[in-house]
Amino acid sequence: MPKLFGTDGPRGIAVTDLTCELAMQTGRAAAVVLAKKGGEKAKIIIGKDTRASSDALEAAVCAGVCSVGADAELVGVVPTPAVAFLVKEYGASAGIMISGSHNSAEFNGIKVFSSAGRKLTEDEEEKIEHLVMEAPHEIKLCPFEDVGRVNHDDKALDAYIEHIEKAVGADLDGIRVALDCANGCAAYTAERIFSDLGADVTAISVSPDGTNINKNCGSTNIQELMDFVTDNGFDCGLAFDGDADRCIAVDDTGDMIDGDKLMAIFMKAYKEKDLLDKNTAVVTAMSNHGLFRYARENGITLETSGSGDRYILERMLEGGYKLGGEQSGHTIFTDFSTTGDGQLTALQFLDVLSRSGKKASELASVCPQYPQVLLNVPVSHERGVKDAIMASDALAAAVALQEEKLSGEGRVLVRPSGTEALIRVMVEAKTEQIALLAAENLVNVIKML
Repeated sequence: MPKLFGTDGPRGIAVTDLTCELAMQTGRAAAVVLAKKGGEKAKIIIGKDTRASSDALEAAVCAGVCSVGADAELVGVVPTPAVAFLVKEYGASAGIMISGSHNSAEFNGIKVFSSAGRKLTEDEEEKIEHLVMEAPHEIKLCPFEDVGRVNHDDKALDAYIEHIEKAVGADLDGIRVALDCANGCAAYTAERIFSDLGADVTAISVSPDGTNINKNCGSTNIQELMDFVTDNGFDCGLAFDGDADRCIAVDDTGDMIDGDKLMAIFMKAYKEKDLLDKNTAVVTAMSNHGLFRYARENGITLETSGSGDRYILERMLEGGYKLGGEQSGHTIFTDFSTTGDGQLTALQFLDVLSRSGKKASELASVCPQYPQVLLNVPVSHERGVKDAIMASDALAAAVALQEEKLSGEGRVLVRPSGTEALIRVMVEAKTEQIALLAAENLVNVIKML
């Protein structure tokens, strides 16, 4: 069966790959699968980002939802974590966010949340995929008198903003902060949130036009923010992605504070307040070796999960942990949120900064960062080739040899791409030269297999 859900829901070039027909079918299937039991009429929260295609896809999803008898609650342009919050706040059956996240404007996507405000389980995804891809005839359309209604909620964004402001309780008086809102959802929320809490705020990339989301701005393109912070003497900068579920910071010297360094800052703050449950946090296998070293030296245990905030949250819930995150800027605080929330992350960071009396660069300096080299090795498109390479004794021996040479001061990660005919080789070491040499040696072995 073709795969509908990727790491974070259906995604593709809007209207041509991620078609309106597919969006409508996804809305139908999600409403059927996630409807509450016991005859209660389903209500689906639907939000969107600032892409030009989001209006069309929202209309298609809405039509699908209503055609199976569920009501659609349209909340307009809101951050993705707002949809997760509103599903629980309103007691809805599910939430759907129309967003291509950190990708450029031609892409779009459909993120689906359960009634608990969480990304879907694999079982829920498989049920929706089955109805969309294999058995659309199993979806029963409702008679005219039972068609769902469409409601427009113009107070939903205020409810989310109030929740975020109260969650941390930060006093940001006196902090000068620059915000990069990626011409996305944060353009509707961030200035208000941080100003309300006392910060002296200047925001850039706050003029979405449907085509400029994430364009040379936001958490994946932070050079402009780096320059803006240093040129204007800000205490720090904060960059969000298009749907504001990620945050990357910039310190007072213009250096980036990525998700790993933010995790180190939060782990330290949580441990000092005795809030780090089981003295453990959750990260991914892609987190920098410097973060693992920092945790080890400070008596903190790091559990690892798959990449993506969905998998981080799953591991957190399994272990009963309160803090988790990844290098890209998804950070989860289960006391306040069920998914990554860029603005919540930013407030947590500014709260630590305000209370510490230190500069942002001092906070970030606690976590070393090892140089990282990532090389991609093209392989045959034939089915099974990547699996055969990964199972090779020769590759296992080569990886073991390079790990031995690193002597614990670095690490090797070799993995197949989930979407392309590539084997990815990542090496971290004390110097970029050592990492590059180790990576090139592994690339040569893979090419011979």
